[in-house]
Amino acid sequence: MKRYFFEIAYNGSTYFGWQKQPRQHSVQAEIENCLSKLHSNEPIQIVGCGRTDTGVHANNYFFHVDLPQLKSLDKFQFKLNRMLPNSIVVHAIEEVEAAKHARFDAKNRTYRYFMHSDKNPFIENSWYFPKELNLDKMNKAAEALLGTQDFTSLSKLHTDVKTNICTVYKAHWYIENNQLIFEIEADRFLRNMVRATVGTLIEVGAGKLEPKDISTILAAKDRQAAKTSVPAHGLFLWKIVY
Repeated sequence: MKRYFFEIAYNGSTYFGWQKQPRQHSVQAEIENCLSKLHSNEPIQIVGCGRTDTGVHANNYFFHVDLPQLKSLDKFQFKLNRMLPNSIVVHAIEEVEAAKHARFDAKNRTYRYFMHSDKNPFIENSWYFPKELNLDKMNKAAEALLGTQDFTSLSKLHTDVKTNICTVYKAHWYIENNQLIFEIEADRFLRNMVRATVGTLIEVGAGKLEPKDISTILAAKDRQAAKTSVPAHGLFLWKIVY
């Protein structure tokens, strides 16, 4: 058996997240089903670089899997892409050392959240938010996210993680192609963390909170201290670094 790293992207609109779960349509289950068909219907288990929630997309995602040695990676990639739905694409396959792990060897992850203020029927994976926002205040507030700290106030309650401590390396807003984009880079993310963060920063941009309030919200270690999460369809897992 050889270990392979797959680099993929997917549109998560029709999936209940990455992780396989009973009676739900997931990205992991879709891929495992196709890989199994390519190996005489033998059960195949893959390990992803992380979880994405229901409706969240991935511009850059990796998983590893142990398979009998593949004679031609290009041909295998072609066959797999033919089998997978249009919502999932395999960009590359690489044979790696047996110990390399898609999740544990990832050094940092970057998410982007996309918003647009002008109504546009041709933009689907972006949140339409017509209200005016103060970008300077939002970026000032985002500075409070940097560093190593407890993000309980910005995470989903009652999850199975052992710690809510994360290290955020970058968090900022910018405008590109008439879209407002929030980019955040960290060593790890908690469930719902990015969507809750974006929702809270929008409250700053709308004048309902001040930039200094973000530090107070984080210090509370209470999900009720932060604001509502934004919709999932504007969120992308953007980049994984190993």
